[in-house]
Amino acid sequence: MSKEFYLNPMATILISAVIATAASALITATYFKPKVLSEEEIGKIAATYLVKNPHYLVEAGKALENQNVSASVERIIPYAPALLDTKETPNIGPDDADVAVIEFFDYQCVFCSRLAPGMEQVMKTRPDVRYIFKEWPIREVSAAKWETSSLAAQYGIGVWKAKGAAGYLTYHNGIYHTGHIEGDLTKEDIRAAAHAAGVDALNAVDHAPVLEKNDALSQALGLTGTPGLIVMPVENASPETITVFAGLASPEQILAAIDKAQR
Repeated sequence: MSKEFYLNPMATILISAVIATAASALITATYFKPKVLSEEEIGKIAATYLVKNPHYLVEAGKALENQNVSASVERIIPYAPALLDTKETPNIGPDDADVAVIEFFDYQCVFCSRLAPGMEQVMKTRPDVRYIFKEWPIREVSAAKWETSSLAAQYGIGVWKAKGAAGYLTYHNGIYHTGHIEGDLTKEDIRAAAHAAGVDALNAVDHAPVLEKNDALSQALGLTGTPGLIVMPVENASPETITVFAGLASPEQILAAIDKAQR
């Protein structure tokens, strides 16, 4: 699957266990007498072992990913009403759609930026689906340059309220088309994208409560980062019809998940 994968704390613990076991086995087999090895020596032994036996890493990663996805799918159903609620959430697509694609994202997330072109393609291919955009900005209090994540999110909600789905799509894609990610997005970028959507001045409405709700929902669902994609039927969702992508997904994978949700 064309998906960027990062190791969360659970994966780190699992792989650390593999490394420790490998090192212990090799030490026992190599040295007849107990010997205290340095961290560097243990690291070299473990690295050599894993290079010769990479399937352990692959198997551990797959097992952990399957476990996380299964757990996430089970969590989705109780929160379906919140996921599908669009009163305060930008959304595009028919109100009577059978399938919804919900994206939790941040405008400065590098992986969200890579996902954006694929999402554009999916939306053109399947206009019968409802696409729901849950703004989930990065919150790095210590890094001032990340503050534009929250600003871009609030502007996005404001543009959607002022100009509807078409205006929001122009703004949303416009932000990603700047290519400014990982703390490089500027206020000028945000204003330019809003201007392109037909908005030069927004009402002084604080949408922070919406962002806080999205943050609470994402944590309740077990999402650990952006992007987070959920594809599900609007009604009668079940574990068999829900797909969760905890990271990047290709257009083909998203389209297949949409078909799965219509079964």
